Amino acid sequence: MQYVLYGPVVAKAACEWREGRSGGWSLHLLLLFALRSLAYQLWFSFGNMLFLTRRRRVVEDGVDFKQIDKEWDWDNFLILQALLGSMALYAAPSLKELPLVQLKGCIVALLVHVGVSEPLFYVAHRCFHRGYLYAHFHSIHHSSPVPQPMTVPLRDAVFFSLAGPAGFATPLEHLVLSAVMAAPLLGAFAMGHGSVSLVYGYVLIFDSLRSMGYSNVEVLPARLFDALPVLRYLIYSPTYLSLHHKEKNCNFCLFMPVFDLLGKTIHNKAWDLHKEISSGGNDRVPDFVFLAHVVDVISSMHVPFVFRSVSSMPFTNYFFLLLLWPIAFSVMLLMWAFSKTFLLSFYNLRGRLHQTWVVPRYGFQVCSPSPFSPSSPSTPQRKPRSLGLRFVAVLLAVRQGGHQ
Repeated sequence: MQYVLYGPVVAKAACEWREGRSGGWSLHLLLLFALRSLAYQLWFSFGNMLFLTRRRRVVEDGVDFKQIDKEWDWDNFLILQALLGSMALYAAPSLKELPLVQLKGCIVALLVHVGVSEPLFYVAHRCFHRGYLYAHFHSIHHSSPVPQPMTVPLRDAVFFSLAGPAGFATPLEHLVLSAVMAAPLLGAFAMGHGSVSLVYGYVLIFDSLRSMGYSNVEVLPARLFDALPVLRYLIYSPTYLSLHHKEKNCNFCLFMPVFDLLGKTIHNKAWDLHKEISSGGNDRVPDFVFLAHVVDVISSMHVPFVFRSVSSMPFTNYFFLLLLWPIAFSVMLLMWAFSKTFLLSFYNLRGRLHQTWVVPRYGFQVCSPSPFSPSSPSTPQRKPRSLGLRFVAVLLAVRQGGHQ
């Protein structure tokens, strides 16, 4: 229901389109909302593809339903920022009057970000970790035990949103934290160097870096920081941010740890832990394995790394999933041809690690060979191994791995 708040922006965009002014800000605000939502969704999907990321996960615990419920309305801050942007840009010139690209504007935005946004966020963040402000505001964000891209808006929502779980925010917090993100854009436009690409580029890079930090997967290799040690102070990592999320008294920066260096708030084990996790050794042999196969194409879109709002609810056929059916069908063909058994999900119970592995076959393919299986008239084709035999083989492999 909160999307009804976009009504005025949609109406304004429709009027501009009808009048032939397709370059108005309203349409671009709506496009930015869609692209920003996509950026968070893509980072969420990547971080939860355990078959790709399990060895480089920073926090090994899984996300429970309490955290999912708390972050359910994660995109409230996107709605509010679009509405604030529409009010602030109401008197701004049409994008038709702006160049598509202007290098000077990018340089100005970068300088303002480093000189204004980064220190402003650092100071504000440290203030929100003290006394009353932490107990009544920022503690909401730190109550999420496992960092996720959807946790980023919860952190921002403490400052930006009046709806959902962040209903404690005040106008002062909105102004301070809105200034953090708006300062580089306002600086470039004030100097006459604004451009369309600057608006899209800065906002999407900002969101992507924050989503990367909360992805709970170490994506920056340690050898990169070993080759260029100065980068340690110019860009943070998921491991760096997770230490702040856990310890709460260190690593306060927005993106650049150099401000933690100046403020003497860098965790002394940040680089060692980063090297350990990025090496890919953060893995564990499961104690129990449940082997499963996909039922059909629609059910394949209910896996945890696609849409959390879908996978966390009882099975229901959502209309919007039909729009993605051709993509899911193509993935099914690729899995049939090339995929192997892979890890889908896990949970810990009484100290035991339980994992769900998926056989890359759908219900109607369980006893079907791969389309690329070698066969010839003179050579009898092997019968596909039954699921029961596969399950025994997997258990034996797990047991042997546990004794190594």
